[in-house]
Amino acid sequence: MWRRCALAAVVWAAIVGAASGEDPYRFFTWNVTYGVIQPLGVPQKGILINGQFPGPDIHSVTNNNLVINVFNTLSEPFLISWNGIQHRRNSYQDGVYGTTCPIPPGKNFTYKLQVKDQIGSFFYFPSTAFHKAAGGFGGIRILSRPRIPVPFPAAAGDLTVLIGEWYNTDHTVLKSRVDNGELLPFPDGILINGHGTKTNPFKINVDPGKTYRLRISNVGLHHSLNFRIQGHTMKLVEVEGTHTIQTVMDSLDVHVGQSYSVLVAADQTPRSYHIAVSTRFTDKPLTATAILHYNHSREPVSGPTPPPPTADIRWSMNQALSIRTNLTASGPRPNPQGSFRYGQINVTRTIRLASSSGLVNGRPRFGVNGVSFVPADTPLKLVDYFNISGVFRVGSIADSPPESRGVRLGTSVMGADYEIFAEIVLENNEMMDDGPWSPEQRKEYNLVDAVSRCTTQVYPKSWTAILVALDNVGMWNMRTELWAQQYLGQQFYIRVYTPVVSPRDELPLPDNALLCGRAAGKKF
Repeated sequence: MWRRCALAAVVWAAIVGAASGEDPYRFFTWNVTYGVIQPLGVPQKGILINGQFPGPDIHSVTNNNLVINVFNTLSEPFLISWNGIQHRRNSYQDGVYGTTCPIPPGKNFTYKLQVKDQIGSFFYFPSTAFHKAAGGFGGIRILSRPRIPVPFPAAAGDLTVLIGEWYNTDHTVLKSRVDNGELLPFPDGILINGHGTKTNPFKINVDPGKTYRLRISNVGLHHSLNFRIQGHTMKLVEVEGTHTIQTVMDSLDVHVGQSYSVLVAADQTPRSYHIAVSTRFTDKPLTATAILHYNHSREPVSGPTPPPPTADIRWSMNQALSIRTNLTASGPRPNPQGSFRYGQINVTRTIRLASSSGLVNGRPRFGVNGVSFVPADTPLKLVDYFNISGVFRVGSIADSPPESRGVRLGTSVMGADYEIFAEIVLENNEMMDDGPWSPEQRKEYNLVDAVSRCTTQVYPKSWTAILVALDNVGMWNMRTELWAQQYLGQQFYIRVYTPVVSPRDELPLPDNALLCGRAAGKKF
């Protein structure tokens, strides 16, 4: 699974009234702490936000300004990233180490985000070290403005459902193991909104005859998951800000880092039903359950847990190919979101990205196009802003994979001109059934109604192509969502550049920017 949220153009309280002509502000204060949690029945150290695990939801409306003051009371530096938020002209707020200095222990930092021209279902998560394995994640929803029609009736309830595999092992131990050359073991369980199956299963209460919206996000570390509800179908209506053709499904594959909205009608005999979440493409599926409970019913859950779909990867691939944009639906703006005819735009650059792996100094490393990313001693965006030399080189990762196998270490940064229209092909590094990608395969592209999303999957023995307008100046992280692999180097940065220095194209460095490394003490 690959993430490219902030670049997407084609394919995260209190509300304060703003001055005339300015979009509303929402203010949040978060205290990040350690606390004892036991989602699988084993006490362990978890990361809480305002005492909550998972963290609190962020509710917003298109164009809202979100001001989130994060106090780090952990014993190590900490950052939060906002999966799917585009940060228009503002890569400083992306919350990854390549753009932002981590918040030191005992300090705070205020993120200032605008969900400009966005709607949909997303989530936030810790981007530093292995903090994501301890919590600190939560849901983000961006509602349409009241005057913008939504292509389905308002639901009786709108619920965040965070799913992901879980380890009883402390996150610092997991990190140490990976640092010492091990890969992540098979997980101990799956969580559904922070709940395991045995100790205290999560419950969704519904009224008979009503319809509910579930915003499902896979916040895990590695595994694709399948979501289904006993005796009920789901109607897919939105994918990471794109209204979709409304497809009825019995189950839904949600890959790491992805978010979906489905509508579930409470139209069955009133009782309790299994909600099941299972790992996909593993030797033995790991399953967790929650409960869909009809209010005023005393009949408990019964019957077998609904089984996952076939392990044949073609089933999942065909489901993914069936997800398409609803071209008649309005988006964040009054004009139809499908009116952007991306298939008629000339591609000005093709970038082929292949996963790489190998041993470096006797330990496994992962990379992209033969380069395994090594973080610099200073966030790359600050290096760029202050013109600090000797930290990275634009063009240190090639546009296509090398002929040789293996990886080398490097702080890989790819340069790109502002407003080019790029074709990016993500290639699996295994031997492919039909051979590697070639220009001839462009005839297989969906050039009409492909979905715009921030995280896409690349199946084994396959490739995935995306078309994207690089219309957002800044330093943007592109990475695998498989946590150990990205930690061990399977990521890089795209520097979208224009020689024109103007707030029209990129906002200035925030006045509260944290400075670290070689940028410490710099004046701005």
